[in-house]
Amino acid sequence: MPVSTLVPVILCGGTGTRLWPLSRASYPKQYWPLAGGGEETLLQQTQQRLEGLEGLAAPLLICNEDHRFIVAEQMRQIGVEPAGILLEPVGRNTAPAVAVAALQATAQGNDPLLLVLAADHAIRNAAAFRDTITAGAAAAEAGQLVTFGIVPTAAETGYGYIEAAEPLGEVNRPVPIARFVEKPDRATAEQFLATGRFTWNSGMFLFKASAILAELERLVPEVVSACRLALEQDSADLNFLRLEREAFAACPNVALDVAVMERTDRGAVLPLEAGWSDVGSWSALWETADQDDQGNVLRGRVIHEDSRNCYLRSEHRLVVGLGVEDLVVVETDDVVLVAHRNRAQDIKGIVGLLERQGAPESKAHRKIYRPWGSYDGVTEGSRWQVKRIVVNPGASLSLQMHHHRAEHWVVVQGSALVEKDGQQELVSENQSTYIPLGCRHRLTNPGKIPVEMIEVQSGPYLGEDDIVRFDDRYGRTDQISSNVTK
Repeated sequence: MPVSTLVPVILCGGTGTRLWPLSRASYPKQYWPLAGGGEETLLQQTQQRLEGLEGLAAPLLICNEDHRFIVAEQMRQIGVEPAGILLEPVGRNTAPAVAVAALQATAQGNDPLLLVLAADHAIRNAAAFRDTITAGAAAAEAGQLVTFGIVPTAAETGYGYIEAAEPLGEVNRPVPIARFVEKPDRATAEQFLATGRFTWNSGMFLFKASAILAELERLVPEVVSACRLALEQDSADLNFLRLEREAFAACPNVALDVAVMERTDRGAVLPLEAGWSDVGSWSALWETADQDDQGNVLRGRVIHEDSRNCYLRSEHRLVVGLGVEDLVVVETDDVVLVAHRNRAQDIKGIVGLLERQGAPESKAHRKIYRPWGSYDGVTEGSRWQVKRIVVNPGASLSLQMHHHRAEHWVVVQGSALVEKDGQQELVSENQSTYIPLGCRHRLTNPGKIPVEMIEVQSGPYLGEDDIVRFDDRYGRTDQISSNVTK
């Protein structure tokens, strides 16, 4: 059992485009409930499956700036207060992320064990996962850099492989690493499995903070120096720690495997057999999910007849499958995907095509999440548009004004405290208020239930860059992107 404190380091980056149209840059797969059939998201499950480990401390989470409030809210929902949420101004892969976490974890003279996990993996057997972590703790305490190798179930060509220095068999201890191998062809993968020495590379690690820092300093000192500078010049943003942009952007973009694990003599692999999946495609999700008697996986408002081996998912509207086989059907508020399961890996190419066309569906959903709640673009015309806005209890929109549009707010649930040019009024359910062009305005939810309102905008220009912010509790400025509101 671990002697040191065990700090989970949860890496929340990535966009997961192979699970489009559900997973998009604005709301990637780790923030969706995709595995297990419950309401917990992949991120929440990543934290929850650790409960019961000896010495478990509050997690460090590393995420994109744009997702910071999603991460904080999902941790709040499961009653977890993180030790810190570190904000990456730009993506720089896993070696810098781990370096930042190790520097932060040791800032007060501590030297915990760091358990590095991706936020977007699914693991069916949480107890077996915890047992494997415990089995690797002593080696990590002794200074080894332990990685968890997934016991292969097939000759997969979509994963990297790790070769152990000895046959693994029933081994329940870390074994020295012989080499890492990039994604092989099928014949090579079959040869790997025959040796009994190979596992899939999961990208999960366990090591002392001091041990990984020492190897990073030795092998890629430029990564550590850039990360140290980004931390020294960081800035607090509510409960977040924002890394200094220029310093972190100068850091090499490199994976921890390439930077350290392939080059160190302290690496060890520990076999993990716990029903692991990287949830890398709709077909992978179908394979690992519970299926009905006809081999179908059904999520949401779905009915079917004489359908077999399908993944059918509805987020809003009714989805009906009639006499179909081997299909993936995913319905969202603005896209319906229909694909053969064998072509599910090709979705990334479709997303690339949409990006080149400038299609908004490539990156964002119709429903956009904000620190105060969410908004949903319902419909629009040439000089008007309608949005459904939800403001969480105690939350507040920024104090702002618009040069080119007026707004009409109709409250359909809760009570909103509305400020207009310094004057306040309480607008309750079934009441409305008008925000004329040029008016300084703000909406606050003083109640205990969400405020839901319908906003009708009208004017010659309705772009979301027509916002001038005067005050914002979330630290945002009026220099905003075109998909930001309020």
